[in-house]
Amino acid sequence: MPREAEPSANEKAFLLKALQDEQIRLDGREFDAYRPLELTFGDEYGVANVSLGKTKILAKASAEVTVPFADRPLDGIFTIATELSPMTAPHFEVNRPTETEVLLSRLLEKTVRRSGALDTESLCLVAGQKCWSVRVDVHVLSHDGNLTDAACFAVVAALRHFRKPDTSMENGVLTVYTPAEREPVPLGWLHSPFCVTWSFFGDEGETALLDADWMEEQVRVASVTISLNRHGEICQIAKLGGVPVEAVALLQCTSVALTKVKEFSTYLDSKLAEDAKRRDKGGFMAELRAENDRVVG
Repeated sequence: MPREAEPSANEKAFLLKALQDEQIRLDGREFDAYRPLELTFGDEYGVANVSLGKTKILAKASAEVTVPFADRPLDGIFTIATELSPMTAPHFEVNRPTETEVLLSRLLEKTVRRSGALDTESLCLVAGQKCWSVRVDVHVLSHDGNLTDAACFAVVAALRHFRKPDTSMENGVLTVYTPAEREPVPLGWLHSPFCVTWSFFGDEGETALLDADWMEEQVRVASVTISLNRHGEICQIAKLGGVPVEAVALLQCTSVALTKVKEFSTYLDSKLAEDAKRRDKGGFMAELRAENDRVVG
């Protein structure tokens, strides 16, 4: 397996000196600032393209009718699949998950699926026989640090934007309607959790940075990912090794994370409203109207 490229000793020393002695990040950001976040939706429902600085994520939601699990006959199925290909970075290989990919997949599962963000009971069609299986495929297009926060935002955006076909049940026969027959319906969404990742630097982790880029990730001594929604309900706190972090510092990080999550939620709501307005053609009567826009010249 190819090894990941590492920054040189001089680059590491320069970065640490700038952070600890000069209190400056190489890109000029504040310690608690994110890189520019951009979200665009595709022509199809459920396609979200997220850019966090130079980190780019594409998430696509899809649904199909299947058989529910035997131990959860009244629930639908919800899965998240991640893919880090050689296009992302040379050390990633197809069908050979690295530690980065495994950790990313687990964090997304805990944040979105296990927190009950999606109402899986609303995905049930016939108890124990038929249900919707909703799947989100996460493709990492460019890796420049903080994959977790960008991927989580993309997954939530794709699910909230997605529309599944409408269905009806008559005399025990399930009918799935095409978009031309009936307007697709949104998923049953309960709350929107987002990930906020802090990185710690120094011998005792005394310096905390938000949204570390790839270079900063290479020299950090610990990281903490806090998953919560805009109401302050914490879904998980993941600290995977590294030096210990003081409880007071963790509380301060959580307080800042709540502010950032509220900003994420407001930004996502505005983008969804913009997309809905763009797709709104004035309803069925407007489509039947025989008037055309003509250029008068």
